[in-house]
Amino acid sequence: MKKIKKIIKQQSFQPNFLSLFINPFFFIRKGLYKKIKLLAPSLKGSVLDFGCGRKPYQNQFVNATSYIGVDMQTTGHDHEHSKVDTYYDGKRIPFSDNYFDNIFSSEVFEHVDNLDEIIKELNRVLKNEGKILITVPFVWNEHETPYDFRRFSKYGIEDLLKKSGFSILETHTTTHYAETLLQLKILYVYHLFYSKNKILNLLLTLIFIAPLNIIGGLFTLIVPKNKSFYHNAVILAKKIE
Repeated sequence: MKKIKKIIKQQSFQPNFLSLFINPFFFIRKGLYKKIKLLAPSLKGSVLDFGCGRKPYQNQFVNATSYIGVDMQTTGHDHEHSKVDTYYDGKRIPFSDNYFDNIFSSEVFEHVDNLDEIIKELNRVLKNEGKILITVPFVWNEHETPYDFRRFSKYGIEDLLKKSGFSILETHTTTHYAETLLQLKILYVYHLFYSKNKILNLLLTLIFIAPLNIIGGLFTLIVPKNKSFYHNAVILAKKIE
């Protein structure tokens, strides 16, 4: 049972072929994982994972010499399985100026009510010329309520970072139009039967969602790729003086 739980946990955020059968969020998570895997190795030295939760992508930061996770005590999810090293009070990150070489934050900014203030804090604890890798949602349902405050286009998050002392190095989006629509359809089906019974959820995913993942996924491979409607923006930026 522990081995099965470990496999499911890994497939949740770092999906492969097996995820087509057990992961109702296959397309959005596949898109995120692909971009994070591409960019994470460029973050070297000390890395801060802001809003770390379970640290699901830590193993992708192969050039990090240290990896510290910071999160809030009160969020839209419990911390039963979290790997938080340090909690912060929602206002000040408990590290000195210019402390970290790089910062990573994935699917967190939409949950921060005082985002302008926190971005300044991230800038403060980041060394000059340090990099910050951020992923934010553009198209997704409300989640971790009531701590869900906003969505971002790639231009919106770029503008926010530029105004906060960062220059943009790379901008990516995840999933294209057809994949985004398919994932939303699957999300709707999932929420029709979603419950607190994880075994039941897995069984129903195999019955109802796996066929949608497989057949729908084949369909998205042959349709034209329109990237104006996407799930996430992924930004790699650098702190400037």
